[in-house]
Amino acid sequence: MQKSPELVELPVVSCRATLLAEGMSDRHVTALVRDGTLVRIRRGQYVDGEAWRSLSRADRHRLLTRGVMLTAHPGTTATHVSAAIEWGAPVWDLSLDVAHTTRRDGRAGRRRDDWIQHCGALPAEDVTVRNGIPVSIAARTCVEITTITDVERSLVVVNGLLHSGATSEQEFADWAKSARYWPHSLATGLVLRLCDPRIESAGESRFHYFCWRRHLPRPTPQVTVYDEHGHLVGRVDFAWEDFGVFVEFDGKEKYTKYRREGETLDEFLLREKQREELICQLTGWVCIRVTWADLAAPDLLARRVRKLLESRRPRGA
Repeated sequence: MQKSPELVELPVVSCRATLLAEGMSDRHVTALVRDGTLVRIRRGQYVDGEAWRSLSRADRHRLLTRGVMLTAHPGTTATHVSAAIEWGAPVWDLSLDVAHTTRRDGRAGRRRDDWIQHCGALPAEDVTVRNGIPVSIAARTCVEITTITDVERSLVVVNGLLHSGATSEQEFADWAKSARYWPHSLATGLVLRLCDPRIESAGESRFHYFCWRRHLPRPTPQVTVYDEHGHLVGRVDFAWEDFGVFVEFDGKEKYTKYRREGETLDEFLLREKQREELICQLTGWVCIRVTWADLAAPDLLARRVRKLLESRRPRGA
């Protein structure tokens, strides 16, 4: 099982009482917030401004979660979106302005603008510690996500947890079965059928969902291609091998993840083009490049993909 990605170290959350005990006054704290030295993340809670501005949206959410935990009941555990982020899962188009928690005693407090306290049983075996705070185990987190958002957004998170090795398809399936009577869990079974640990990014998860939603043939993720001597040439994001078509998803992550040290963007793009051409020569396949912008126009993309697949349909099919 792969190791879940490590997250960045976060700045310390300081409460108003702590700052006053260190000799500051409320006026001083207000002035520091006004000039950006401090950033207020919740009522009466502050972090270093420079550190805050360097953080991603996900890491800012992690800080919010820690701020919530400072004032929460001792049995409070980060769950749902907040747990998924602690596991390092990708979160696409989910609100990160609200922390999600569940108490181990089964009780729940009132909902607040920046904090949802879920009600439900949370036994000790469903809780682990990640990055210094208690979180729901990854298999349970998969199910939790499906109860608060739709299938596409859930798939992004679930595939991320599966690909990182934080959990497995079997563990997710077992949890989905045990949680079949949870409120708002109707989408859980469909997410289970569509998920795939081979899918590596949020963009790939969305394309996989797009194919299902538009009734296109289900492509195979992460297909490897070898040359005449058996040497690995490359791996394509998706392929319809029967049709001789493969897909490369062009997202920002690919340009940072696969660039070699010291390689310029132009050099990387040239190498990618040469790799794509070689794959086409070796296999006789054609390539479709898909971007985030393409997914924003699904009807147009579906027509283009379907037309290409129809033109290369195997004889007799």
